[in-house]
Amino acid sequence: MAYSIALQKRYRDILNDIQDQGLNKEEVQITGLQGAEIHIKSSDNSGEARKINMCSNNYLGLAAHPDILKAAHEALDRRGYGMASVRFICGTQDTHKELEQRMSTFLGTEDCILFSSCFDANAAVFETLMMEEDIMISDRLVHASIIDGMRLSRASHDTYKHSDMLHLEKKLQMYHDRHGKIIVTDGVFSMDGDIAKLQTIVDLAEKHNAMVFLDDSHATGFLGENGRGSHELCGVFGKIDLITTTFGKALGGASGGCVAGRKDLVELLRQRGRPYLFSNSLAPMMTITTLQALNLIEQDDSLRKKLKQNMQWWRKELVAAGFIVVPGESPIVPIMLYDAVLAQEFAKRLFAEGVHAVAFSFPVVPKNQARIRTQLSAAHNPEHLEIALAKFIKVGKELDILGKSKEELLSMHNK
Repeated sequence: MAYSIALQKRYRDILNDIQDQGLNKEEVQITGLQGAEIHIKSSDNSGEARKINMCSNNYLGLAAHPDILKAAHEALDRRGYGMASVRFICGTQDTHKELEQRMSTFLGTEDCILFSSCFDANAAVFETLMMEEDIMISDRLVHASIIDGMRLSRASHDTYKHSDMLHLEKKLQMYHDRHGKIIVTDGVFSMDGDIAKLQTIVDLAEKHNAMVFLDDSHATGFLGENGRGSHELCGVFGKIDLITTTFGKALGGASGGCVAGRKDLVELLRQRGRPYLFSNSLAPMMTITTLQALNLIEQDDSLRKKLKQNMQWWRKELVAAGFIVVPGESPIVPIMLYDAVLAQEFAKRLFAEGVHAVAFSFPVVPKNQARIRTQLSAAHNPEHLEIALAKFIKVGKELDILGKSKEELLSMHNK
């Protein structure tokens, strides 16, 4: 029997260690729609309770928007549940091509290719496009899916300090003799919520003859004047070689993703991208509903304006209350607690107070960088935020963390 007692002990010891360090991740069961308020089943399945949701990627509140739900219902009736095929066999509908064209135009690129997720998109790019003699130079805080994607490539990999443009230029100079160079960055970094210095990155890429790869999953649909993303916000719209993004956040919150970029790069992904060639195509309901999400974003900016107001108010009030908040201009607002056990306890008490906000700790973030990552949505109204703020302050006072420094917070668990 391959699964021996020794193996069982190995995995149980790992799990116990994760639990002891406060690094375990627990799932809650939502029994209704995704929104500013959610209903969560109790751990003993005896009932459910309403919680204010402060940790969703549902930035524009479209996950349960009536126009989105209507589009999904109509698409299901007209186009069926799934394609049961990969794209190049019999898995392509006209709606797939329409969404690719719309996303390419929306993101300011020459072409676009759909994937079942942005994780798959990131898995396809580097293995397909970067050769053994090439170099990938990435920000040290890029998303896990990008890291995994780069591991699949035969190209060399190096990193630069987070958003340190001087360090990036040193790395570009170091690899001046490489024919194929690509700078790899997120637009909005998912754990800190800060925005890449894209103008400088594009300038350095032009100076050193490098391509630029941008994962804009936490920006597409709401950042920039027209919601086109971080590259629009930073003034480099139309200047990015490759953009990956998701439909699972602001664009309806379901699933799916894409790579948009230069035409020859996208075409090579159609021919050689393994997650594209060997995975079922995106369900028609997803493509049609994402098109409706784009319609809503392009026709009306009220949701973007409301999201911006919410995130500015929330950030300002948290800082005034004495929390350590990572600076930024995105709806990702991390409250730094540093110690994993403290962060878990904070989230647990918040939950008991009727607020759902998850603690993040290693390996999702570096050790001693534990936090409560709050995320704002256009679905939040002022009452939601005022109640949530009061609960955060209440728990902060109970745990005596308001106004504390990083060093003081890290030392609390060891007392």
